[in-house]
Amino acid sequence: MQVTAIKTPLIKANDNLEEIIKNVLPEIKERSVVVIASKAFSTCEGRFIEKTGNPNQKFELIKAEADFYTQPHSSKYNLMMTIKHNMLFVNAGIDESNADNQFLLWPSNPQESVNKIWRFLRQHYGIKEVGVTMSDSASFMLNWGVVGRAIAYCGFNPLKSYIGKPDLFGRPMAMEQTNVMHSLTDAAVLEMGEGAEQQPIAVVSDISQIEFLDHEPTSEELARLNINLEDDAFAPILTKAEWQKK
Repeated sequence: MQVTAIKTPLIKANDNLEEIIKNVLPEIKERSVVVIASKAFSTCEGRFIEKTGNPNQKFELIKAEADFYTQPHSSKYNLMMTIKHNMLFVNAGIDESNADNQFLLWPSNPQESVNKIWRFLRQHYGIKEVGVTMSDSASFMLNWGVVGRAIAYCGFNPLKSYIGKPDLFGRPMAMEQTNVMHSLTDAAVLEMGEGAEQQPIAVVSDISQIEFLDHEPTSEELARLNINLEDDAFAPILTKAEWQKK
């Protein structure tokens, strides 16, 4: 697998993301996945909120953006744990880094944003087998540092199932599935960087463990990624949190 991070001009509010991609990527090979930072989408969509000076402004924004949230006083770091689109993120993905002293929200509809870019890549570059993910950074429990995660995907099967297949000793696997979506995105984010690298796009190619698809993910396919909170392996922890619903 090969990962190539792409440097772009400084992206500004309401820039055209498709034009940016055209200018920095003269070509894309078949069977590639293009990973684009959520901030690039959000910036182009103008998802900025001016700071008012109210110390509670960010907390109120988080409550509005999250599906479920914990109160900031529950964290020694004054952070809010949130569930959004059935994923666990700190502060509902609201960011202040590289946001020019403003708050930057997630795109309003990450899945539709990714679908749109997938359609554009197929049409503009004349390729059939291509994938797209939208990346963001997430904390890794019990370890310092963040890792890349995919908020949305399009153009490939996000899961590779080993269920029912034998392991090295012939024992049938019962639950094992590789999350291709997050794995590819994590590798790309490592190369894209987290600071001032100005590389919000990466192209992942020569991928062996992937099945490309010729359609946008259906609601049923998206649902297969999700686990109900009470069915999750981390349920003993997650169910103890004092979640509040917006």
